[in-house]
This record gives sequence, C-alpha cells and structure tokens, in this order.
Amino acid sequence: MTKGTLFLIPVPLAENAAHKSFTSYLGDTINSINTYIVENEKTARKFLKEAGIKTPQSDLVIHDYGKHKRNDSFVPYFKELMTGKDVGLMSEAGCPGVADPGADIVAEAHKRGIKVVPLVGPSSILLALMSSGFNGQSFTFHGYLPIDKVERGKKLKELEQLAGKNKQTQIFIETPFRNNHLFEDVLKNCQPQTLLSLASNVTSEDEYIKTMPVALWKKERIDLHKKPTIFLLYRQV
Repeated sequence: MTKGTLFLIPVPLAENAAHKSFTSYLGDTINSINTYIVENEKTARKFLKEAGIKTPQSDLVIHDYGKHKRNDSFVPYFKELMTGKDVGLMSEAGCPGVADPGADIVAEAHKRGIKVVPLVGPSSILLALMSSGFNGQSFTFHGYLPIDKVERGKKLKELEQLAGKNKQTQIFIETPFRNNHLFEDVLKNCQPQTLLSLASNVTSEDEYIKTMPVALWKKERIDLHKKPTIFLLYRQV
C-alpha cells in the first residue's frame, strides 16, 4: 500500500504576521489535506483559518501532540499516513522540528519509510542569525541554558570562548518570563568587547533586533519580559 506524505508546515511567529509568513504553496498544501499532527489544537485551528483553509473545521482530523501526550504510542499519529493519506505537521510557532518536539514525529516518519516534505516558512533562530551580522557559516544553537545562576555563568563563559576560538556564532534562548534574568547574566559574565545580538518578537509589529558589544548593552535599558527572544554571542578576534 502506498504511504502518505508528511508535510512540515511552518506557523507564523507572532500575531498579525500571517502576510509575512504564508506562501502560495502553503495555501495549496493545507487545502489538499484534512489531517494534522499539532502541538496545540486551538492555535493550529486559528492558524489554518488565517491561512485560508477552505475545508470546514468540523471536517478536520487533528492529532494533538501536546506535552502531556508525548510518551504515548506513535501509532495513532500515523494511522492516516500508513494508509496513504497526506498529513500536515505543525508546531505552535515557527518551523516544525526546529527546537520543537515535532522532531520525534519526523524521525518516526523516516523509520516508517514515509516521505517528508518541508515547506518554506519563518524560523526565529535563522531570522535572528540573518539579522545579527555574525558568522552564518558556523553557528550552534544550544537551546536553553542551565537555570542555576552559577552553572549558567559557567556556560556563558564557555560559549564566549567557543565563539572566539572557533569564530562561531553561539545561539540560545530562555523561557520568555526569564529573559531579563538571562540578559543580566550575559552582561555580568561576558567580556565588554564580546558582541551580543538580541532578536525579540521577530516578525511582530514591535520587533526589536540589535547587535552591540556587551559594554554598550550595559548602558541600554530594555525590557524583554515575556517577549520571545533569541540571544546570540560572537567574538571578533
């Protein structure tokens, strides 16, 4: 039996950013399938409506892959794919599988011999890298740093050294309500000449992107509280 295709469908990063995020191919794709694996059903349905889906919401099959269901069997998620139906995979925001639990679904699809097709769309990590002015040929995304302040301080110094030694951009994030604490720790632990780039609320109406040495950031007054932000470090030796 022919298996279906798993389409990886990016979701806008911010409110009112739909027109910056959608391609015509994305519109064609969501109107050719009616089954989805999603991180959050409510936001997924909202996105599909904004993207111009013509299929009635009541006719959609939505498999919720929320954090409370990630230890369950993969079988229900692949029922349609294994019987020849195409399915869309969506994160809550941004690209599925990139700093996103949907990577587990993609890995399972490959194990089952299912074709995987990624669609073009916004990734806050890559958009932040693009706009930082840092090395885009060698970079590492570390995800979340340690919560413990001592351990986090050690990690920041380690990343700073890697940035200088390897001429490599170091990228990391924090839970939005802890952003200000992370910002303070970067200023406390990194050298004055180390470059820090912040990309906050990317693609939103109040998008904030700025690159400066740590020494200048210490004179800047900003509030990153509850604003999704990408942090990037670089050293020009």
